[in-house]
Amino acid sequence: MLVVRRSTHNPLLKPISDHSWESFGTFNWCPIQDKNKVHALYRAESEMEYVHKKELRISSIGYTQSEDGHHYEQRRQFIAPEYEWEQFGCEDPRVTKIEDTYYIFYTALSVFPFAAEGIKIAVATTKDFKKIIQKRLVTPFNAKAMVLFPEKINGKYVAMLSAHTDKPPVITALAEFDNLEEMWSPTYWEKWHSEIESHRIVLRRGESDHVEIGSAPIKTKDGWLLIYSHIQNYFSEHKIFGIEALLLDLKDPSKIVARTHGPLLVPEETYEEFGQVPNVIFPSGSFVAGKKLFIYYGATDTTCCRASVNLADLLASIKGQAVFSRSKKNPILLPIENHAWENKAVFNPAAVELKGSVHIVYRAMGSDDTSVMGYAVSKNGKDILERLEGPIYVPREGFEMKSHPGNSGCEDPRITHLEDRLFMFYTAYDGVNPPGVAATSIAVDDFLKRKWDWTKPAIITPLGIDNKDACLFPEKIKQHYLVFHRAHNHICLDPIKSANFELDKIESFTPIVGPRTGMWDSQKVGIAAPPIKTKEGWLLFYHGVSDTSTYRVGAILLALKDPAIVLARTTDPIFEPVTDYENIGQVSRVVFPCGVVNQGDKIFMYYGGGDSVVGVATASIEEILEAMDV
Repeated sequence: MLVVRRSTHNPLLKPISDHSWESFGTFNWCPIQDKNKVHALYRAESEMEYVHKKELRISSIGYTQSEDGHHYEQRRQFIAPEYEWEQFGCEDPRVTKIEDTYYIFYTALSVFPFAAEGIKIAVATTKDFKKIIQKRLVTPFNAKAMVLFPEKINGKYVAMLSAHTDKPPVITALAEFDNLEEMWSPTYWEKWHSEIESHRIVLRRGESDHVEIGSAPIKTKDGWLLIYSHIQNYFSEHKIFGIEALLLDLKDPSKIVARTHGPLLVPEETYEEFGQVPNVIFPSGSFVAGKKLFIYYGATDTTCCRASVNLADLLASIKGQAVFSRSKKNPILLPIENHAWENKAVFNPAAVELKGSVHIVYRAMGSDDTSVMGYAVSKNGKDILERLEGPIYVPREGFEMKSHPGNSGCEDPRITHLEDRLFMFYTAYDGVNPPGVAATSIAVDDFLKRKWDWTKPAIITPLGIDNKDACLFPEKIKQHYLVFHRAHNHICLDPIKSANFELDKIESFTPIVGPRTGMWDSQKVGIAAPPIKTKEGWLLFYHGVSDTSTYRVGAILLALKDPAIVLARTTDPIFEPVTDYENIGQVSRVVFPCGVVNQGDKIFMYYGGGDSVVGVATASIEEILEAMDV
């Protein structure tokens, strides 16, 4: 698992109205470290100019530096249009240092209006970022985004570039050079281009996607790490710009070893959503400092921003290392054929630990599609010691009684232990009206004695509004009860006056976490189980639903004193459907937890698989908190 964090100082570079050459935009920057200093080159865009009898905004390449990584000073224009092959602009620098020389690749524009035949790669060299030694046109054909590997591979210099970017689909390819001067040899490129298919690397995941190389590859123990731009739905009006990563083989970089399964970042912040080109983030540089990878990107073609991620966590995520381990005895609960009330499915279990045992309250369905709740108990958290013959909770009120053929009843319980009572919130559904959150409770002593004396349930959410995935917060915060629930596909956290649910209802919807467009939780999110209190904050697991209707699990860390404040959120899912019993069932591709128990450092997560069976998986709470990096 990993957490990608944006710098709290973002945007780090903005246009300066007093600098005519960068008064409209400063974006798509590339850093390089030199001892305790960060040099950064960035694309600077002017206001409208009149150049070569054309009116346009001219791009050049600016230079700045920083000692702390947050504050950049000494901004100045470094590469400006001089030659005919770059007369209408210099864009999007990428820099690599070879021996004592910095090679700065950029996009050179030779025609306006801009057209593919006039968009090519150029390179400038410098030793000190004070003086340019030389500038050369690199490719004689349409190309962008060239990056040079920082060391020779198998005795050759190696570069990666995007060819035919302006007549997609783009061709991402490798080029090898015996010497650096070959990089601007027309003879070399003529031969290379005639064999371009033999140099191709396929980065995009689907035919409707588009990719462009981001930053120069970084050498790691697991391979060459490449940060790049992956644009979903590129050929539609609903483009989703994301930043992704992959690993290339150390000895043969034409081979992709592993890759992220989705974006590390998508536009979410205001400065990424609103600007010159809305909803665009574009990676153009990265480097490693200590344990962290820093990703430099442009936002809305207007500003320069930075994000960071623990490098080891990123590599583990790319390689698919699991956070949770499934019990070898999964599924731990299956439907029982001769129990009419649970012969179709058992799933989505709540769990609570009392007096050394884990008590599991699970949703069960019979052939009449009515949901009720069954009970099982385990001593070690994995092996079922006992399972009752009949349900412990059934529909009792009109709002959960079947009024139409199909699904109805009491669904997806979550149980909170507060003082001497267990508070159970669940989804109540009559088969016709939108589902709502129902609440009931039982004394702990009665529960342990199996005296199922549940209080009269009450709907605590407004009628007529689809609301699910709820639980009572495990502590009073500032003397207030709080309730997690899901409204409009967001996780909400709102106060309720008391635990008298017949009288007191939720009166507000306060979203604290929402779906992320283009990511694994893009459609809707909801809590999994009541949060766990840790020294770092409240650890809350949640489910997210993707565009393919796949249910996965993530984690959120909330502030101890104000749990409406999100301290961290996992970028990638920490648990997802893998096995047959999770991918095949009443609903395919589903893992849906409703219960979490922690014993020391170990978390037991109880979940429904495929809306048909119950499973359990375990993880280290310390490892999860360490990845949260707070």
